[in-house]
Parts: sequence; C-alpha cells; structure tokens
Amino acid sequence: MNTLTLKRRHFDHGTYSTLHTQNGEQLCCIVEREWDNNKPSISCVPKGNYKFIPHQSPKFGTCYALEAPTLGVTRYGPSLRTHCLFHKANRANELQGCLAPGTHFGVSYGEWAVINSTEAFNKMMTFLGGKEWQLEITGA
Repeated sequence: MNTLTLKRRHFDHGTYSTLHTQNGEQLCCIVEREWDNNKPSISCVPKGNYKFIPHQSPKFGTCYALEAPTLGVTRYGPSLRTHCLFHKANRANELQGCLAPGTHFGVSYGEWAVINSTEAFNKMMTFLGGKEWQLEITGA
C-alpha cells in the first residue's frame, strides 16, 4: 500500500501542514483545527498512522476518510472520533476535526488559510485515484 506523509506545524489558531509522497514530493498544503486533546469536532486528529480511505459523505460528496481504531478514529464508530474527512475548505474555523487541502498558504478574511482548496482537492482526488492509502501524520 502506498504511503503519504503529513508534516505538521501547530499554532494556537490552527494546524498547518504539507502533504508528501513516499519520494518526498509535496502534493499540497493542509489546514486543520488546532490541537485540543483530540476532542471530537474541535481538535485535529492525533499524530500516528491512518488508513486513508475513499468515502462518500452526505455533506461533502466523494472525499477521503481517516481510520485508526487504535487512535480512536473510525469512519462510523463506535470510537472517540468519527467522520474525520479530507474535504474542501480554506480556514481552520470551517472545519470540525477534518483536513482541507490548498495549493499554498495565505490569508482569507484576515485569517491564516490554505488557498485554492477546490483546485488542490480535485488534484488530490485524481492523484489518490480512488485507492486506499496509508497516511502517516508527523511533526514537521
């Protein structure tokens, strides 16, 4: 199974990361909520290894979901966290424990953000190809 690596940097106002291939190529930038002790819908997910699985969301349509039962994250439960998805958004405050891609970092409505989320999301969905991946979340 192919592996992607998410290299994170935590700030009080959000978590900003870059997503990389096994060869180290940067695919996109990522925004998440800040770390808040893994609280559902409020915190980014913990560091660790996840399955990155194609998912059909009633709200976001075709996207990807994270699963790591040992970290308390599954798609449908029972677990501490459910529906931790990879979908379109630009700012951390638009997310509820999910991850959103952008082509680069910038500012939106006076807040740190990822820019061009739709473009980055579509590029990533093509790259991921509807296959299951391994996602390793680490510090930068």
